[in-house]
Amino acid sequence: MGSSIRAIVDINMRANDFSSSIVLVLGPDHYIDVKSILGLSMTLYRNQTYLLYVYGPDQLEAKAAMQEVFAKHHLQLQLKED
Repeated sequence: MGSSIRAIVDINMRANDFSSSIVLVLGPDHYIDVKSILGLSMTLYRNQTYLLYVYGPDQLEAKAAMQEVFAKHHLQLQLKED
């Protein structure tokens, strides 16, 4: 399995462990639900910094998990703070 496919699968699987909404923001009008493997597979590139919104009952745990999985695949992540 290629490294980008592994990253997509890892991010998607980890996001689905949480009930919080996890949304990747790409541009002013482009939002991707990270729990959607199809949407995620069409937007993940290594040369970009990703802005991620996480909100819900387990958002602190979800944010930590997303930071970990993005770092594992050497993807730049910026979390939107409340």
